[in-house]
Amino acid sequence: MLTANVIWGLMSPVTKFVFLGSAVTPILMVDFRVVFAAILFWITSLFTKQEHVPHKDLLKLFFAALFGVVFNQGLFTVGLGMTSPVDASIITTSTPILTMIIAAYYLKEPVTAKKILGVFLGACGALMLILSSSNVSSGNAQEGNIWGDVICISAEVCFAVYLVMFKGLISRYSPVTLMKWMFTYTSICIIPFSYTELAALDWASVSVTVWGAVAFVVVGATYLSYLLVPVAQRNLRPTVVSMYCYVQPVVATCYVAVCWGMESFGILKGIAVAAIFSGVFLVTQSKSRAQMEAYEQARMEKQGNNPE
Repeated sequence: MLTANVIWGLMSPVTKFVFLGSAVTPILMVDFRVVFAAILFWITSLFTKQEHVPHKDLLKLFFAALFGVVFNQGLFTVGLGMTSPVDASIITTSTPILTMIIAAYYLKEPVTAKKILGVFLGACGALMLILSSSNVSSGNAQEGNIWGDVICISAEVCFAVYLVMFKGLISRYSPVTLMKWMFTYTSICIIPFSYTELAALDWASVSVTVWGAVAFVVVGATYLSYLLVPVAQRNLRPTVVSMYCYVQPVVATCYVAVCWGMESFGILKGIAVAAIFSGVFLVTQSKSRAQMEAYEQARMEKQGNNPE
């Protein structure tokens, strides 16, 4: 999960470079991601063990694709187009909080003090990092918009639902099988709404450098990352999985500071990074439902063996 979020952190400035230097729009970028990733997953499946997926699970994978990819990426892209990048970045910090609440209700995962403190520390660190990096003057920065903010929040809710509701389904199949079907469904859902823009793209006007950046987003930030996420979902609790999203602003800020020279990495950013990783560590160390039940069972057995 750490590797996936490091790649996603690099994706933000790389994608910004694509949008600033070419005719590739956010909708086209989503198209490239889902269609070419689907092709890569199907090619990979030819070299892996074939798994039979019953119709019932294929239907569940369709809904997993809706919440985990279509609604998450589509709504966030639309919302980002309506509101400011700062607002959108701040909203993404709500994912672990939403995931913790949904997991507590649906999976009966305990909301421990250590988990709450970890989520709080991580959110504070991410907010400090984002706000300290938003040094764009108000004259050329896009203003926030309430409807754009609401759409971005909806995208984060959908991803939190995906992490919690489909954990059992994801544990039954290999990442390649899961992703080839999820991205196939996603392509079917998205292409009808973006075909006109895709057909109007002047392919010859896009430079080789931009295509290289697009390739990184498709191969690294989509194909490779989405192969890693199901592995993490099998072995980690949903709240722990979601906590790693706080790594993204750290990586993006460091990349911009080192490669573009647009940011200064001062004491405030250092404190923010420390808070983020402390929060992630606390949540990973918090007890799961199974651990608490095992502890309670052991305590009861100990009391039974030692009656007063």
